[in-house]
Amino acid sequence: MTDQNPSRRQLHLNAFLMSTGHHEASWRLPESDPHAGTNVGHYQQLARTAERGKLDSIFFADSPVLFGEVGRRPAGKLEPTVLLTAIAGATERIGLIATASTTYNEPFNLARRFASVDWASGGRAGWNVVTTAGPDAARNFGVDDQPAHAARYERAAEFIEVAQKLWDSWQDDAVLADKAEGVWGDDGKIRTIDHEGRHFKVRGPLNVPRSPQGHPLIVQAGSSEDGKDLAARYADAVFTAHQTLADAQEFYRDLKARTAAAGRDPETIKILPGIVPVIGATEAEALELERKLDRLIKPEYARIQLAKTLRVDPEDLPLDRQLPDNLPSEDEIEGAKSRYTLIVQLARREQLTVRQLIGRLGGGRGHRTFTGTPVQVADAIQEWFDGGAADGFNIMPPVLPSGLETFVDQVVPILQGRGLFRTDYSGRTLREHYGLPRPENRFNRQAATVAAAAV
Repeated sequence: MTDQNPSRRQLHLNAFLMSTGHHEASWRLPESDPHAGTNVGHYQQLARTAERGKLDSIFFADSPVLFGEVGRRPAGKLEPTVLLTAIAGATERIGLIATASTTYNEPFNLARRFASVDWASGGRAGWNVVTTAGPDAARNFGVDDQPAHAARYERAAEFIEVAQKLWDSWQDDAVLADKAEGVWGDDGKIRTIDHEGRHFKVRGPLNVPRSPQGHPLIVQAGSSEDGKDLAARYADAVFTAHQTLADAQEFYRDLKARTAAAGRDPETIKILPGIVPVIGATEAEALELERKLDRLIKPEYARIQLAKTLRVDPEDLPLDRQLPDNLPSEDEIEGAKSRYTLIVQLARREQLTVRQLIGRLGGGRGHRTFTGTPVQVADAIQEWFDGGAADGFNIMPPVLPSGLETFVDQVVPILQGRGLFRTDYSGRTLREHYGLPRPENRFNRQAATVAAAAV
């Protein structure tokens, strides 16, 4: 595919970074550092590589629980907002997105943390909002089981509302810094928010001035019905997982329609499916890398994790048989509903054995894995982008750092040559990278509305 039209719509590309890479066996390769997950320098270098490729942002997933079996893959990870501050000083333009849970945090603390990262990075911070599924996380916070799915999303909506009110509790010109008059700030331009809702009671104001972006970018990653409704109301970008073009197109149409129904311009929400690109100089070389990684998977560990996801006992999943018929229904699943559905549909549609399913999930945990040459990867990206399935992609290299370096050095130039991706940054903030406006302070809008009504 070629396209030299310089005025056409352009992709948004985010690099999803995970220790040695997204393939669960990547840490076993001779060139991989099994201690990379706690190496700040490793992540700083990855961020610089992504910035060299002019990618919109980098992203870190997170959960307040030790994930999976530690025998399976590197499991220790640094708290992502702390990591982002270290990366901010080592980069200049790349956006910085971290995951934080609305179920196991409080709005004031998170609003302050992300405003601080926004200041530390000069306006490049983003918050990936998650509601956190699973009883293991609940037990780390003195709760016997996770809250119900609907309750978690109800809390998340109010959580975001409170955070945005706190970010708006300072007007942009509240800091005067008038040395001659001895006045640092204008108290009249800082206000309490006096929020009282079902889940939170927060007085405010925040103890951080309004940050460079006004609001750090809001990202959302749930694809359940509740997740899509939350995204339609609040998200600037959505990370999602799909295996087929048709499924991705349906999700895209649905979420854009929900966004319009919520009173927002659908163009202001960017939908970014995940893709795990296994890249080789030739197709045969790429397939050999994929086979090499899959051979290093230890199925006994992977089966335990799959059983947790499917809410069954590992002994109910014989490796060389297909999934059992008596799996829980989606209505019975209270956490990670959309990922559960994706995995079961994939296994049923392709009649995979458990062993084969483990191999398919080993690279991206349900995200699409594409194996091929740089041109083939670029073609796959363009097909979904032009086909109404994506505004861009969440790039998930199977091996790091080599997978990101190959994507930046060999795939990005092809996309640039087709006029699909920027050749340089045009702005400095993450919102500018995504083509999104800086939000107006809600309290200024409210004051203007009251003044207009009084006339």
